[in-house]
Amino acid sequence: MALKLEDIKGLGKKIDTLKEAGIDSVEKLANSKIEALTELKGIGKATAEKIVDNAKDLLKNSKSDSGGVLDKEVLDKSEIQKEKKKAEEEIKKLEEKKTKLQGKKVEDGNFILVKITARTQKGTIFRVSSEEDARKAGIYDEKKAKQGYYTPEFIIVGKPGFVNEGLTEFIKEMNYFEKKSVRIPPTKAFGKRDPQKIERIGIAKFRKLNEGKNPEIGQEFVKKSQGQAQRGTVTNVMQGRVIVDYNHPLAGQSIDYNLEIIDKIEDFHEKIEYFMINKGIPSENVPDFQVSYIPKSKTLEIIIPKMFLFQNLTYIKFGLAMDLQTHMLEDIDDVKFIEIYEKIPLPETPSESVMKKVEEFNKEQKEKEENVD
Repeated sequence: MALKLEDIKGLGKKIDTLKEAGIDSVEKLANSKIEALTELKGIGKATAEKIVDNAKDLLKNSKSDSGGVLDKEVLDKSEIQKEKKKAEEEIKKLEEKKTKLQGKKVEDGNFILVKITARTQKGTIFRVSSEEDARKAGIYDEKKAKQGYYTPEFIIVGKPGFVNEGLTEFIKEMNYFEKKSVRIPPTKAFGKRDPQKIERIGIAKFRKLNEGKNPEIGQEFVKKSQGQAQRGTVTNVMQGRVIVDYNHPLAGQSIDYNLEIIDKIEDFHEKIEYFMINKGIPSENVPDFQVSYIPKSKTLEIIIPKMFLFQNLTYIKFGLAMDLQTHMLEDIDDVKFIEIYEKIPLPETPSESVMKKVEEFNKEQKEKEENVD
């Protein structure tokens, strides 16, 4: 875009005078001599120096901006090439890993990713490992997607607490990149239905426990007792009583699973990331946590990002530390969580605010007086 004299600050009515003298462009003004300008009507030495400097600054900034656009285009292309190269390297690594592990049996203690599709005895799909599969099964939920529900299962082979007992035993016998199907009986899936876990609560008492709200069939109900929370489902309301079932919704059912072991996690920091996701930290927020490792003391330091500072992460931090110390005990002894609260700038006092306005006013007046020269 061509520059005009009108783009220069502080010229005002002097534009006509300059044009009459043959100075009709920013370049010409920038190259003008101060002595020649002072001979023109209404232009003093101070004003001449100022408008020449302004013209030079405008030219300089204009060149920087155009260069900036060019640099940005070059940078964008460079970034695209870097991302493309990075993606190609990742694909190459995966192919090499697949060639290395293909047909090999998993071993106790291996960190793996398993793709899962789970069905009830009636054929209802309730667990999948991708958003695409969730949509196909008609169970996609945007909120659950953001929480990382539709992702491969992170498992340590042979270790309890990741999947049910039946799957833990079955996966130990699988090979990498192998696909298998299995039916897990109730005793090793979600347990048998226990009549002792069904409670009848009077409606008045239920309302009191339910924040004054009436019961609704199908609603989740949490009963707190002696510092522990028991989760159940309202299954019926009859004869002034609310029936709450604390059995797992899938208790008493055999579950059909389709499984595929799709990766082995070997990188130290990648393992930590999966533990964080496993403890409920959204995958898109994991990079916001700054993780550093001190090998000498086997200490892991995690800086909590600003967005999580005022959330209650007590149970997440405790659970994450326990998992890391239990399953990475050869590498990690201590886990430190660091919270940084930056100093908040104090608001201006009334006197500081007034002085600031006075300074701005004086500056404007001075500029006006110089333009009148």
